[in-house]
This record gives sequence, structure tokens and C-alpha cells, in this order.
Amino acid sequence: METVEIRTDFIKLDSLLKYAGLTGTGGEAKYVISEGMVKVNGEVCTLKGKKIYPGDKVEFVGTALDVTAAK
Repeated sequence: METVEIRTDFIKLDSLLKYAGLTGTGGEAKYVISEGMVKVNGEVCTLKGKKIYPGDKVEFVGTALDVTAAK
């Protein structure tokens, strides 16, 4: 599992995928989310603007992300 630090209270799911380098563009991130290819905390999520907070787990194409707050 990879750890991704965010410096804000939350990050939108599509922005997280791009920020973590799992997608090349925001448009690609929105597409894979709308196609049901992303899980948040173990459940498929199709909401592009879903707010992801520290402690959330995101999975996409075999990569798991653990979101934490920057120190």
C-alpha cells in the first residue's frame, strides 16, 4: 500500500488519482471513476467529486493508496 500525504483537509477523488500519478490527466481520472474502476474504503465509487479525507483507502488497478495528513 502506498501512502499519499495531503496538505488540505480533503482532496477530491479525481484530483487524488492524478496527484498520486495513477492517471495521466484529470479527464482520465474522471473516466475511470465514472466506469466504476475505483474503490473508496472497499466500495466502488462513481462520484468524481467525492471528498477523500486522511484515513481513507483508495484502490485502482491493483494499487492501494492510504491517504494521510501531511505533518
